[in-house]
Amino acid sequence: MEKYNYLIVGAGLFGSIFAYEANKRGKKCLVIDKRNHVGGNIYTEKIEEINIHKYGAHIFHTNNKKVWDYINQFVEFNRFTNSPIANYKGELFNLPFNMNTFNKLWGG
Repeated sequence: MEKYNYLIVGAGLFGSIFAYEANKRGKKCLVIDKRNHVGGNIYTEKIEEINIHKYGAHIFHTNNKKVWDYINQFVEFNRFTNSPIANYKGELFNLPFNMNTFNKLWGG
């Protein structure tokens, strides 16, 4: 019977990174997941040379340079600024809502 140092349930971001780092330190890991792939909800599959986000678009953001550099060793990210807006009665509002948004909508 094979012996493992860790049983990791879930091959999403945390489980995958934990297994990777533990393995680098000489630990044996058994990773199990109900899905047949690693990556959890950020899994992408290549179809006709195009990366398709199987569970919807995902945005990785951090202001921690150490974290950013670490994650970028595994994958290349595109530059993206998330700036959603809402159209309410023909007027555009920035999201997420804040007190200025509510003041603009209903006065203060």
